[in-house]
This record gives sequence, structure tokens and C-alpha cells, in this order.
Amino acid sequence: MKRTAAVSLGVIVLLAGTLRASLQDAKGEPNLEKRSKLALDNAEQALTEARAAYSRGDSAQVEARAMEIRESVELAETSLHQTGKNPRKSQGFKHAEIVTRDLLRRLDSFQQEMSAADRPILDGVKGAVQQAHDHLLLGVLGSKEK
Repeated sequence: MKRTAAVSLGVIVLLAGTLRASLQDAKGEPNLEKRSKLALDNAEQALTEARAAYSRGDSAQVEARAMEIRESVELAETSLHQTGKNPRKSQGFKHAEIVTRDLLRRLDSFQQEMSAADRPILDGVKGAVQQAHDHLLLGVLGSKEK
């Protein structure tokens, strides 16, 4: 029984290290569209981890994961703009718009589940994700180039 618990703990620690490294992996990705996708995947994972940390009562982890969400979304948006591609013709922009819209919905739901005293933790993150979503949406729906 102890051996199984030790192996399980080892696997959990290894996976946690792998998940934490994913934002760094995204930053190191040379393909800008792949970097954006990796960053958005990391933001979704960080939100899941923030919810788990909140249910454990670990507010420091919630704040850390909230900042990671913000950094990930900003990296994704910046990476897409650095591609120089027309947002209307790029699947990367559309994917990012959809994921940020979903993140906003999930962030709002999470914030409503939090106690009133804890809700301001997510205000800044929601604002940053909303701003990124708005920029992506305007790019995707923007006017046609002539």
C-alpha cells in the first residue's frame, strides 16, 4: 500500500512539473501559431488548477494561476499578431477568439462561485482576457482589405 502511494505521489509530482513547464515550452516554440495554441492550452489548464486550488482553500495558488492565465493569453495574442497574417484568413486567430471567449465564460462562472471577498482576485484577469478577446474578434470580423 505504501509503495503504491509513493509511486502515485511521484507520478503526480512529475505531471505537475510537466504542466508548469508548459508556459515556458510555449515561450520557446518558434512557430508563432503553435506558440499561441500552447499558451491558450496552458491558460485553460491554469484555470482548472485555480479552481482546484480554490476548493482546497489555497488562495496564493489561485492568484498565481490567475496571473498565469493572464500571461498565457497575452502571449497568445502577441504571438498571433507577430505572424503578420491577416486575421480574417487565419485559423489561428479564430481558434484564439473561440478559446478566449470560453475562458471568459469559465472565469465568470468561477468568479460567481467564489465568496464575495475573493472575487476581486479575478477582476484584472477577466479584464485582460476580455481585452485580448475583443482585439481578436475585431481582427477576425474586421473589414476586408482591398
